[in-house]
Amino acid sequence: MKVLVTGFGRFLSNEENPTKEILRLLPKSIYGNEIITVELPVIFDECFDYLKPIIDDNNPDIMLMLGLAGGRKAITLERLAVNLKDAVGPDNIGNIPTDEPIKKDGKEAYFSKLPLRKIMAKLQEKDIPVKLSNSVGLYVCNNIMYHVLYYVDQNDLDVISGFVHLPFMDEQTKEKDAFSLPLVVMLEAVIDIIKLILV
Repeated sequence: MKVLVTGFGRFLSNEENPTKEILRLLPKSIYGNEIITVELPVIFDECFDYLKPIIDDNNPDIMLMLGLAGGRKAITLERLAVNLKDAVGPDNIGNIPTDEPIKKDGKEAYFSKLPLRKIMAKLQEKDIPVKLSNSVGLYVCNNIMYHVLYYVDQNDLDVISGFVHLPFMDEQTKEKDAFSLPLVVMLEAVIDIIKLILV
């Protein structure tokens, strides 16, 4: 099987991003299954334009999208993406969309295809902070999650796909009292998520 894992680099005031570091640190294979990593541009819609040919070339069986949600106090498993772009801050080329649909012919929302409850139980067993989330936000993370799930739905693909938000990592610049986790713990969590989906 092929597992495609995506993350992002810097955006807004976040010069460092744990998802970029995790992409760098992930093994090339898990249980003999190929791991393909892709850093996406933090740009509305263009993030999927960049990803689409990689999906088409590799035909992944699993797509795990990662993003940073600074301020959250756990790894958050996103339940759904909504058909809306509405930003309070710009993406990395200055786009600030307001009340715009992502896809005019798309559903109002698409639900994650990840086994969220099983993932939550696994991470809880290891005392890794984890929660289910009903809002991925309306920034680029929602945008890429929606685009991918729309593409999977429209093309009737048998691909397990979904989005996971990570908090700040201990190693990055942040407000002194902001919650964070060691990068090694979040890397362990992402590997555990991939393993759980594979078995």
